[in-house]
Amino acid sequence: MSDTAPTTSERNARKVREGIVTSNKMERTAIVTVTERVRHPRYNKTMQQDKKLYVHDESNDLNVGDRVRVMETRPLSKLKRWRILEIVERAR
Repeated sequence: MSDTAPTTSERNARKVREGIVTSNKMERTAIVTVTERVRHPRYNKTMQQDKKLYVHDESNDLNVGDRVRVMETRPLSKLKRWRILEIVERAR
């Protein structure tokens, strides 16, 4: 029976996305825009699709234009479900 029970050290793989910070006007929250290329289901044309992710920024050190890597997490507020993993590149 203990073979099938998950241990506490194991947990599900979290989604990781990379995007650009588009807003940092809120306290400890930033908006990151993630652009992904998707195929249209009928016309098979490749399109760019943007998604806005509300990201938890505990230290409030993100600036607009920074490229960041974010990870999915438990709901932190009504819209926030992501947290910062690392800052890949600072804005110039």
